[in-house]
Formats: sequence, C-alpha cells, structure tokens
Amino acid sequence: MTDVVETETRISPPRPDGLRGFASDWASDQRTFKNVSWGKAMMWIFLLSDTFVFGCFLLAYMSARMSTTVPWPNPSEVFALNIGGTEVPLILIAIMTFVLISSSGTMAMAVNFGYRRDRRRTALLMLLTALFGATFVGMQAFEWTKLISEGVRPWGNPWGAPQFGSTFFMITGFHGTHVTIGVIFLIIIARKVWRGDFDTQKRGFFTSRKGHYEIVEITGLYWHFVDLVWVFIFAFFYLW
Repeated sequence: MTDVVETETRISPPRPDGLRGFASDWASDQRTFKNVSWGKAMMWIFLLSDTFVFGCFLLAYMSARMSTTVPWPNPSEVFALNIGGTEVPLILIAIMTFVLISSSGTMAMAVNFGYRRDRRRTALLMLLTALFGATFVGMQAFEWTKLISEGVRPWGNPWGAPQFGSTFFMITGFHGTHVTIGVIFLIIIARKVWRGDFDTQKRGFFTSRKGHYEIVEITGLYWHFVDLVWVFIFAFFYLW
C-alpha cells in the first residue's frame, strides 16, 4: 500500500490598494526595509528616538531661557578663558567644536577604507576618531570643573538665572555621555578590525558575517549623529 502525500500550494493574497496596501507593506517588511540590514535599520530607529530626546532638551532650554525674568548669563563671558591676562571668549568651545567636527572626517574615511577591506587603515582611522572624541570629553570635563569652581550648580549660578546651571549640566552631560559611549564602541570595533575578525569570521559580537564591515558604517552613523547634535547645542547654548 502506497501512502500518497498531498502538498498544499499556498498562494499569497494580492496586496491591497491605497493606504491599506501601504500599511501592509510596512507591517510585513516586504518593501520598506527589504534592502536594509537589520543592524542599520535598528541604528536609524535608535537615532530617530534619540533625536526626540535631544529635541525635548533643547526645547526645554529655550522655554526656560525665554520665560525667566532674571537676566540670562552671557555665554561669551561665562565660557571665556584667561590667556596671557586677556579674556578670550568661547575659545575652549571653539576648539572642542573643531575637534569633534574633525572626527567626523576621520570616521568617514574609516568607513570608506572599511568597504575597501583595508583593515589597518580602517582601524587606525577609527582609533584616531576615538582619540578626537576622548579629547573632546577631556575638554568638557575641564569646562565643567572650571564652572563648578566658579560656583555654577544645577540649582543656581553667580551670574543670573538659576536655570542656567541645570540646563547646562543636563544638555552637555547627556551629550558627553553619548560621546563617551561612542569612544568605547570605536575602540572595541577598531580592535576587531585590526585583528581581522571580520575576515576570519571569528565568533563574537558583530563578527558573524565574513568579510563584512557594515558595523563600521553603523558606528559611523552613530558618531555623525553625535557630531550633528553638538552643532545644535553649540548654536543654541553657546552662541545665542
């Protein structure tokens, strides 16, 4: 006696038209993210959510500054450094901005060499980017130390509106945390690139696909985002 196995052929239903079809595409991930890797899509989603957080912080800062009846401190005086007996306004902030913007250039070159599979140049450029980031965090720590020694606190400051201290520490501290995390991540990925983990497919975090350097680009997306956020902080907090 022969058993006959019947196979059922399933035919997918046609895609609905209009808004229902659009919602169906997004819900089933058939077209929207078809050619985008999971890691890159998740990084974009994370950056979008982080944009809302930084946006809320900056809106809160602008709201506090425009609603306070006490004069707001002059950033050119607060963030000035005494060099050779002369008060130079915003010199430290200008150097910090230059360092962070320069790190975007080295990160972009690292991504370029990563897709060429030039692992040594990729690793060196990522380490240089991490050095720029660490320099930025170090200068930010010096800035915090200087202001704290001059009496700035989250609940007040000697130059005017008490909201200045809380908004300053909240916004710059949150951004500095992002830069610090980025520096650590850059060093980890640079070490993996230098050892050739992406070429040998050595098991571990972010190294499951042989010869695939996309994680370098994903790291670059995060780093460019951190740099872009600083541009807005620089414009709204230090130049306004």
